[in-house]
Amino acid sequence: MTVEMTRQAALLLTLLATLIAPAAAISAPPGEQVLNIGHRGASGEAPEHTLAAYDLAIRQGADYIEQDLQLTRDGVLVALHDETLNRTARGPAENCTGRVDAKTLAQLKTCDVGSWFNEAFPEWARPEYLGLRIPTLEEVFQRYGKRINYYIETKSPETADRMEERLLALMDRYGLRKPAAVRWQVLIQSFSAASLQTIHRLDPSLPLIQLSFFFETSERLRAQLQSVATYAVGIGPSLSSVDSALVAAAHARCLDVHPYTVNDSQTMARLLDLGVDGIFTNFPALLDDLLGKRAGPPKAAGAKTARASDHCRRP
Repeated sequence: MTVEMTRQAALLLTLLATLIAPAAAISAPPGEQVLNIGHRGASGEAPEHTLAAYDLAIRQGADYIEQDLQLTRDGVLVALHDETLNRTARGPAENCTGRVDAKTLAQLKTCDVGSWFNEAFPEWARPEYLGLRIPTLEEVFQRYGKRINYYIETKSPETADRMEERLLALMDRYGLRKPAAVRWQVLIQSFSAASLQTIHRLDPSLPLIQLSFFFETSERLRAQLQSVATYAVGIGPSLSSVDSALVAAAHARCLDVHPYTVNDSQTMARLLDLGVDGIFTNFPALLDDLLGKRAGPPKAAGAKTARASDHCRRP
């Protein structure tokens, strides 16, 4: 056998070994079980926390859509991320600037929360985004009912009058408390442990997610998991905090891991390899495509709901 033939034979053997070798092991189940969470809706391509962003997220394959809650001066829960209106609202200054909790719902309904997006992201701008309004949580429930899954955050609950009680009452009104408890149709998250513990006292059956700030390290989060597991079913760390040790420690305590906010496929793939249970993204279509490729056959129609690790499922 000549040197060239030997070299070709070696290359062929290497190729065959690559083809038949098992895929690298990952600690998560196949991709179809990982949750695609629309961060503020499909907020990379539509104005955040608008019905347009929620509709788009659902069309793009999101399994959950997120609502950040703020409370108006007259006690109405609305879907808005910031405590102030300055970044995303346009309209009369007396109504559309300053703190949300200083405005009535009637004032907020005069504000345009779509124009800013067209100005900031001209590549995604659409004429129908002009004039979009801030939705109340009740309007969101009225629009989607039990057809979708909700991922709701209590924002600044320390200064909001009975935000937790108002949320649960609204879930009761739309028949969402039982499906939240039984199949996690509603997940409730917060950076405030006190807020989550209040909800846990009011109804221990509800699935809660403890958020953590971007500067928290894996080591520090791991030290908190035992306490978190007494009231929550999962954690929501910043993507920069997530490593294999955190995922393993969380799963050992029956806590799911849903990092935020991941907007590129390379980082998504890294987190999936670490075994996370869900990912927040501004671009649900991007994650849906990646999950579909990893899962093999097309996933069944209909959104998935959250799950605890298989060995300690709660619902």
